[in-house]
Amino acid sequence: MRIPFYQIDAFADRPFTGNPAAVCPLERWLDDDVMQAIAAENNLPETAFFVAEGDGYRLRWFTPATEVDLCGHATLASGYLLLCRLAPERDEVAFETLSGRLTVRRRGALFEMDFPARPPEPVTPCAGLVAALGGAPREVLAARDYLVVYGATDEVEALAPDMAALMDVDRFGVIATAPGRAGHDCVSRFFAPAKGVPEDPVTGSAHCTIVPYWARRLGKPDIRARQASARGGDLVCRDLGDRVTIAGRCVLVADGTIRF
Repeated sequence: MRIPFYQIDAFADRPFTGNPAAVCPLERWLDDDVMQAIAAENNLPETAFFVAEGDGYRLRWFTPATEVDLCGHATLASGYLLLCRLAPERDEVAFETLSGRLTVRRRGALFEMDFPARPPEPVTPCAGLVAALGGAPREVLAARDYLVVYGATDEVEALAPDMAALMDVDRFGVIATAPGRAGHDCVSRFFAPAKGVPEDPVTGSAHCTIVPYWARRLGKPDIRARQASARGGDLVCRDLGDRVTIAGRCVLVADGTIRF
């Protein structure tokens, strides 16, 4: 069997930055174990698969280890591929997913996603979380992921988490965040080693939690965010209450065929 393959750097304005995603358009669904094997073979943070459904598409996402319920950068990459290459006559595309209907639309040079908000609430962290992450956080909240808040950008950039210890956290992943600098309202990093992603370069789904937190804290809906991984990425976001918009650029870096 042969299926098309595209590797796209999302939340990036040049190759080899942002977050790489593999995108595989399908005529029909493959078996789940085959899609998981392809994702493991790709060994990228996420591999997305979509199939045409009605006037839109059904979209699924896999890390090298598991299927996930929401992925931002691979959704952005899938929308970019459709709007720029496979269906360039369209300005918007809708995906049906495990997290409901998600859209990607053109916004000038950006591509903008409409995602569900996941506002965090204060929680008592699981044993060992702060020690595994490091530093001296000011507070810990959670939605799907832990949101661990630090006082300054430098503290988040300096973190060197114990990935083996983070395997035991009782949430999907861990977001470290702090006030931003140099034109950014906030900075973050994201860790999910138990899901096959030790540190994710740029995490769209994490901003479903980051954006409501900083919008509430800063008293404004528009949030310019920076994810401070080694590759790094910029996100232009807006809090809409029960939804958030998350926008960025994409770059196609490779295409070809998967054979098996």
